[in-house]
Amino acid sequence: MRILIIEDDSELSKTLSEFLNQNGYQMDLAENLKDGEYFISIRNYDLVLTSAKLRDGEATNIIPHIKSKYPRVPVIMISQKHSPEEEVFAFKAGADDFIAKPFDMNVLLARIEARLRFWGSSLIEIEDLVINPDEEKITYKGKEIEVKGKPFEVLTHLARHRDQIVSKEQLLDAIWEEPELVTPNVIEVAINQIRQKMDKPLNISTVETVRRRGYRFCYPKQAEE
Repeated sequence: MRILIIEDDSELSKTLSEFLNQNGYQMDLAENLKDGEYFISIRNYDLVLTSAKLRDGEATNIIPHIKSKYPRVPVIMISQKHSPEEEVFAFKAGADDFIAKPFDMNVLLARIEARLRFWGSSLIEIEDLVINPDEEKITYKGKEIEVKGKPFEVLTHLARHRDQIVSKEQLLDAIWEEPELVTPNVIEVAINQIRQKMDKPLNISTVETVRRRGYRFCYPKQAEE
């Protein structure tokens, strides 16, 4: 899973990155709002960790942008002070959680895992299609479909972002631990497996190719359409 950290304290940013990386997360680091907006525009994230105040503005300036593109992606706000007013500020700004400095890294990790568990464990149900990320299980009209591994992760990611076109690069970043070590054609292989094992036998279409831009989750849509 990939996390965007927006923090202008370089020492804290490095510490967060190293700690979360050790716990299996991939990171992008932005030291200001401008860089944060750039990363949001080019990649999909599972969670955003942002400082309440940065040198070029406040989190209130970027959280609406994050939520407009990723309505369900959790945002955790980090604040210099812990007060009822600051917490109210965070939640009114659109944050999903709040943590004040100084904080214990394990407490932060627990909060991140809780937020991701809440988002990632919820079933994706669209008409007769049910995707269960926790159990790596897909059912269609009550029948289990054998799509596992990376094809399952690709389908799940597209379904979670079904109102968007997702590029190959975004899929690689979101799913592969070391995306720079694999070629984009692994995405084509995964999409082909989804179509062969699921779409074709069921006569449905779940993923459409948007020429030169990427892929989009398109179910419900009959294959002949």
